[in-house]
Amino acid sequence: MKASRLGLMTGVALATVAMAGAAFAQEDVTITVWSIDGANQVGPSDTFSAEFNEMDNGINVEYRILQFDEIVNETLRAYATGNAPDIVSLDNPDFALFSSRGAFLDITEMAENSDVINTEAYFDGPLNSVMWDGKLYGVPKYTDTIGVFYNKDAFAEAGIENPPQTWAEFEEYARMLAEANEGMYGATISARGNEEGTFQFLPVIQMSGGGYENVNTEGAREWLSMVKGMIDDGVMSQDVLSLGQWDSTGTFNSGNAAMAISGPWEIDRMVEDAEFDWGVTLLPVFGEGDERSSALGGFNLGILSTTEHPEEAFEVLEYFVSQDDRLFPEFGYLPTRGDVELPPSGIAEKDAALEVFQEQLQYAQPRGPHPEWQKISKAIYDAEQAALTGQMTPEEALSQAQATIDTIIN
Repeated sequence: MKASRLGLMTGVALATVAMAGAAFAQEDVTITVWSIDGANQVGPSDTFSAEFNEMDNGINVEYRILQFDEIVNETLRAYATGNAPDIVSLDNPDFALFSSRGAFLDITEMAENSDVINTEAYFDGPLNSVMWDGKLYGVPKYTDTIGVFYNKDAFAEAGIENPPQTWAEFEEYARMLAEANEGMYGATISARGNEEGTFQFLPVIQMSGGGYENVNTEGAREWLSMVKGMIDDGVMSQDVLSLGQWDSTGTFNSGNAAMAISGPWEIDRMVEDAEFDWGVTLLPVFGEGDERSSALGGFNLGILSTTEHPEEAFEVLEYFVSQDDRLFPEFGYLPTRGDVELPPSGIAEKDAALEVFQEQLQYAQPRGPHPEWQKISKAIYDAEQAALTGQMTPEEALSQAQATIDTIIN
């Protein structure tokens, strides 16, 4: 009798353990994803995260929106304290900061065995931004660049037949088109004291023969003097010193600026909001036939090396990559892969703008890559701010930036 009772109790205990084990096995794994998508508009990361959750495959994505200015430092703090997300989306020049320090998971072998991720399909620039020391530490998310949007109606009314091809023409047309009493600025840019400022200013340095290692060029000094003169004369708004690209281009969309330097992420909003005929042209050069440049933008996705669920995080990454064909039709972002076709939208202005940005990408140059890009970029946008606010002359501001950059690099 005792033996039977013991056997029964043992059986109940084992059944209880088995049931508990089954319940535990069925519990979803949570993968945290951090990105800026959703801060200003619906984007890929927030959209794909929500879709992935609907698949009910045992993996739950917990999505968090961070601001552009916060995401790098917030991720660094989280990594240092053991509270890092599983996946983070970072501006491409910031990737080397994490990859070089082992903060990202090496996914080289996982990608080689993947039926979704094919590294040979990526364009060289975006792919190089997720590589470090010959290893793959993430996947390019999307790419972009910048050009000049212009108000065709305003140009026609002023008798200007073609968009500006040189910076001299850019200034000339901006001054012709500015109507301060009517709330119309000649042009708008983002000269904000953050990465957006560097994103728009660095191409000027590059097309004048410099780069992030050599910023004090004659062309860069001339350009800063030109922009400051337009700000002082009301041809550009003083707000360009504080506005990000999204808000700055909003000035153009509302009909309050005749030109705006911005990127393809604005096309869909422009199609919907702009109540005038508009077009896009390549970034101006200093002289006819001079070397062109433009910014290489876009974000990457990486799995933090501290993740407790690398396989599940990689599965989320694969789903994001599998949706690359939706990047431009739904979000206005250019894919980083040559095997993703961009079908015509049927909207003439949108398709014409896309052709210009695809041509502009041929001249786009990277920011860095360098593990200390944040410090280098700060030296560049600080110089721009100092020159445009009149705290320093362009020569003084760029000389100071160059000295700072020399210390960082050497």
